Amino acid sequence: MTADTTTPRKTSGLPGAGGATARPPRRRPASPARRSGWTPWLYLLPALVLLGGLLVYPIYQLGLISFLEYTQAQVSGGEPTTFQGFGNYATLFGDSQFWQVLLATVVFAAACVLTTLFVGCALAVLLTRIRAVPRLALMLAALGAWATPAITGSTVWVFLFDPDFGPVNKVLGLGDFSWTYGRYSAFALVLLEVLWCSFPFVMVTVYAGIRAIPTEVLEAASLDGASQWRIWRSVMAPMLRPILIVVTIQSVIWDFKVFTQIYVMTNGGGIAGQNLVLNVYAYQKAFASSQYSLGSAIGVVMLVILLAVTLVYLRLVRRQGEEL
Repeated sequence: MTADTTTPRKTSGLPGAGGATARPPRRRPASPARRSGWTPWLYLLPALVLLGGLLVYPIYQLGLISFLEYTQAQVSGGEPTTFQGFGNYATLFGDSQFWQVLLATVVFAAACVLTTLFVGCALAVLLTRIRAVPRLALMLAALGAWATPAITGSTVWVFLFDPDFGPVNKVLGLGDFSWTYGRYSAFALVLLEVLWCSFPFVMVTVYAGIRAIPTEVLEAASLDGASQWRIWRSVMAPMLRPILIVVTIQSVIWDFKVFTQIYVMTNGGGIAGQNLVLNVYAYQKAFASSQYSLGSAIGVVMLVILLAVTLVYLRLVRRQGEEL
């Protein structure tokens, strides 16, 4: 009888069938949803970097200067820059002229926004009622006004209402009446110019929205005997609400920070500053008086006001269940 001389196989100490070596668990591949979660951000990364350089950094610098003592002496290097904390804001809020200018800015911007929305929406509805040739002529005229630079349009309007050579006074028989002498007449003149260069955006945007409304809906309302005003109020306006929200917010931002029209048409803010708005007031503080820190503080206040108005408006819209 011979002994079995077969060499036994080495077995692992790990449990397994037949003593075989256990394989490490394999990792599951990332799910498609997890992998695609970062894809939109990768596409947006160049735009976010660009916006960060164009918006975030200037806003940071604006806020930083508003907390410093930064005048011509600091710019020229004659005196060191010192930290003032909220001292510039205390000086600003303690100035009675600031509150007068703020009130004038709010009232003027509100008047511009309401007038622009009314005229733009009315002309958008008109575009749907007229024939192709008048519609094309109105569109071209509106786009021409929209494309005109603000300083060019302001200069033309000053000439049109000039008390000596302007054709408007001659047509209306006003003689040598000066539109820019009185406070309210100057604001009214600037409002007309702002309206002239702002309503095309509202008109074109709302007109595009009206064209997207199904024709059957408008025809059904018309067959039911609804007037044009009722059709707009009960049919068009609710369906155009997302578009109206966008044009309203943009109009508020544009009209609240009007600068060129006021500066050019009232010669820097009117007689004794009677036509100042916050943007022109900040320019005077920063560059005419070399108080750059106060000008920056005014800019921060404007930014906070615009953000607050926009957020409150969007919150009210969200409560009504609208989606943007």
